[in-house]
Amino acid sequence: MIIGVPKEIKNNESRVALTPAGAHEFIRRGHQVLIETFAGDGSGFPDEDYLVVGAKIVATADEVWATAEMIMKVKEPIAEEYAKCRENQLIFTYFHFASCEPLTHAMIDSGAVCLAYETVEQSDRSLPLLVPMSEVAGRMAIQEGARYLQKPVKGRGVLLGGVPGVAPGKVLILGGGIVGVQAAKMAAGLGAHVTILDVSLPRLRRINDIMPHHVVTEFSSEYNIRKLVQTHDLIVGAVLIPGAKAPKLITRDMLKTMRPGTVIVDVAVDQGGCVETCVPTTHENPAFIVDDVVHYCVANMPGAVPCTSTIALTNSTLPYALQLADKGWRKACAENEELKKGLNVVNGDVVYKGVAEAFDLPFVEVDAVLDVAVLA
Repeated sequence: MIIGVPKEIKNNESRVALTPAGAHEFIRRGHQVLIETFAGDGSGFPDEDYLVVGAKIVATADEVWATAEMIMKVKEPIAEEYAKCRENQLIFTYFHFASCEPLTHAMIDSGAVCLAYETVEQSDRSLPLLVPMSEVAGRMAIQEGARYLQKPVKGRGVLLGGVPGVAPGKVLILGGGIVGVQAAKMAAGLGAHVTILDVSLPRLRRINDIMPHHVVTEFSSEYNIRKLVQTHDLIVGAVLIPGAKAPKLITRDMLKTMRPGTVIVDVAVDQGGCVETCVPTTHENPAFIVDDVVHYCVANMPGAVPCTSTIALTNSTLPYALQLADKGWRKACAENEELKKGLNVVNGDVVYKGVAEAFDLPFVEVDAVLDVAVLA
């Protein structure tokens, strides 16, 4: 199979979908790897590193898209890439379709096979290709939130860890999944007082068992959220419903009850956000203010630490990508339930229920699509 890796062109996105080590694994199995020139530079992998392992460096993204049978990316195609996607081409990347209707329609129209990292799901319902970036984003949420609490960037002027004689800052985390737990670890490490909300009591029990005493848990309800946002300095949105839009847990009217300079970091923004007033921002212009509340809503947070993120991502995606290359996507998805759940759009059909429901689109069972494909 010909695997193509174009350079990411989303604003300030410096990650690359494949490390030289990953390219080497494809090549030693007899596959061809095309890397757009300079694609790995932002992550610390120059063209020479790919050439050494046998990859081919090509001059333009057009050549990668036109030649490759499987495209590996980090972020979803953006508008200028829509026309490059073609029928029957496998695109393996983060899509987050439910948060972007134009992207969904563009991929339907392209006839491509869209396999989303974020919906590949294991039998225990864990999301192995979302985990590494969720770990990065959760830790970064505290790093960035702490910075935006500083007064020069309109925050409350609170040091999360406090100092002797001064109480530490208070962090509220909505969601006790991977992002939430990683954010809690970072905040607790700084000495902040942390409250985690979740609707799963078993999850709250597990968090209670592993976290230090200054991390407390409460059941997530509108009443509790309304109460807690009034007293916390940093609020982290860490809610995920796989393949679907995030619920709006913080509404516009709640902002007026928060103290001026409170900071919200909505990690869920790439799934539509769990804060009503959040809209996606970029690393170039990451924050905005509504009702004196600072909103940090960068949709590709791990892109700010591309060296770490790229290696972590390839570690997770490579075993699945090798199956796709060795067997072809039809056979690989028919044999591997985890990969099958990653299929979102196939040759114009929406095969992931959350995406169909988000935009009221016709839904086709993925097994039916695979049966047709296999027979063909």
